[in-house]
Parts: sequence; C-alpha cells; structure tokens
Amino acid sequence: MALSGCARIVVLRALGLGDMLTVVPALRALRRSHPEHELVVLAPRAYEPLLAHARLADVVVDLYGKDRFPRALPSMGDRPTELAVDLHGRGPASQALLAGLAPDRLVAYDCPPVHHGAARWCDEEHEVHRWCRLLTIEGFPADPDELSVPSVHRRVAERVSGAVVVHPGAASSARRWPVERWAELVRRVHRDGRRVAISAGPGEGALAAEVAARAAPAPATVVEAVDVMDLAAIVAAADLVVVGDTGVAHLAVALATPSVVLFGPTPPSRWGPPTRSEHRVLWAGTTGDPHGRSPDPGLLALTVAEVAGAVAGAVADLGRAG
Repeated sequence: MALSGCARIVVLRALGLGDMLTVVPALRALRRSHPEHELVVLAPRAYEPLLAHARLADVVVDLYGKDRFPRALPSMGDRPTELAVDLHGRGPASQALLAGLAPDRLVAYDCPPVHHGAARWCDEEHEVHRWCRLLTIEGFPADPDELSVPSVHRRVAERVSGAVVVHPGAASSARRWPVERWAELVRRVHRDGRRVAISAGPGEGALAAEVAARAAPAPATVVEAVDVMDLAAIVAAADLVVVGDTGVAHLAVALATPSVVLFGPTPPSRWGPPTRSEHRVLWAGTTGDPHGRSPDPGLLALTVAEVAGAVAGAVADLGRAG
C-alpha cells in the first residue's frame, strides 16, 4: 500500500533494546511501503545509531514509555503526519498519544473507544509475529523472517573475535542468572579449551568484573560497551553468545551470531529466537514476573551443568560448520 510523498510516518516503540529488535520486520515493511516518506520512530535516543545503521529510521525522537507517556510529544516540524503506527502496545495510552498528532490514519490494535481497528490483540502471540500481523492486516505486508541488521565493526570487538561471549546482564533481576553460576560456566568453558569474554552493556561493567573475578583462575576478558553500537559489534564478532532473555539475545538473532539463551519468567514461544539450529533455548517451562526483583524460580532451575552442556553442543556445531 503506497502512500503519497512529502509526509511523515510516526512509529511508537518506546521500550527496551530487545523490544526494538522484535519490530525490525515491521519497520522494514513500513520503509518498503513508503520509501519517499520521512520515517520517525519514537524510542529511546540510545537506539538511534542502530536504527540509522539499519536504515529503519530517519529521525528518532527520544521517548521511553514503559511507565508513562508525556501528555504531548515535542514539535517535529511542519511536515504533516500521514500515518501513525502503534507498535508499542494495545492502548489506550499509546494510541491516545499518537492520536494527538492528528494523523490522517492511525494503525493500531482494536481498542475502543480510542481506536476501532481491524486487528485483534492475542496475548499468546510471539512478539515478532504480533506486529507483522498488525501491519499485514492494515495493508503493509511484513515478513517476520526479516530480522537481520547489517553487521557492525568497531575496535572494541577486536578483543572478543572468535571467543565465546558470556553476557550476565539483564534489565531486571528476574531475568538475571546468579553471578556465581556465570563464573562457574566461564571456568567450564575455559576447561573445554575455548577463550571466554564477558560482555557488559552500559552500566554493567561492575557486574561483568565480578563474574570475571569469581571465575579466577580461568582467564576472561571483560569488554564493556559504551553504547548500543559497541554492543552490536561485540555480538557480531563473537563465535557464540551465552545470554539471558534480554536485548543481547535479540542482537544475536539480528546479527546471525549463534547463541544459547536462558529463559526464566517469559516463555520463548513469545520472546525467543526463531527456530533455527544456531540458537539454543533453555527454559524450565514455568512463567513468572519478568520485572521481578529477584531471580525467577524457573531461571534458577537451569543448572550450570545444563547450560554448559548446551554451550558444548553449540561449540561442536561451530566446529562442524567450520
């Protein structure tokens, strides 16, 4: 469905890194459907370099809407908003925010009385498919397999090239495997003859350093990213990434880096990587609060031996592929 030129498309996805990466196919569908439009994404400013690198946004307006939205958005100039797309949730707050832009058309899930849409929300749907289905119903065909972003190269990644990268951080304690287990995993991977690097996103340096200290005498390089592009470069350079259910797991999918992903409170059927041989998922089969203040019982049910076994299998696959 092509739209007229000289107008703006505004997309709302004001959440975390993993959330943003799950809507890459949806953003790609919008870009493909109207390449002549200015594509504005309302999202945390931190993701602007990655969205620009993947050509998925012309402008990023800084907004984080996990808890609440502002009453109105900042001015974005005189260009009219022809289409506003809610990739944030099912409303009504997100839809009301976009409706305040007075777009010619609002694309969103059905949420009376704010918006009467053709698409109905499904709680159990995978996050990637959820937004692809919405856009496809609304006339913008989206392919859920279009998750990739171009590889990123930065000097920080030179220290992890060819290594197994362990990423212990996560946005919430519920999705953070205990430090001592990460340290024991580092020791086991090292004993198996693989070089190990411990990655840290912005603000996670102390956590990565603690894992490295507890893993002694096994050597492990701590590599701290200062921004999302550093983090993407680290993931792109790794042979394998071992990570919890967090944004780095979605980066591994986007950059085609094999991974082992530890799930706890959230089922992989809703947030996991696609069913591909290069991504291994571990899950105890229980659900809980993904924003809880302590490690989820389901995550704690994953033992070091189980994770180490999955890593060994993934490393063996690397050898066969090489």
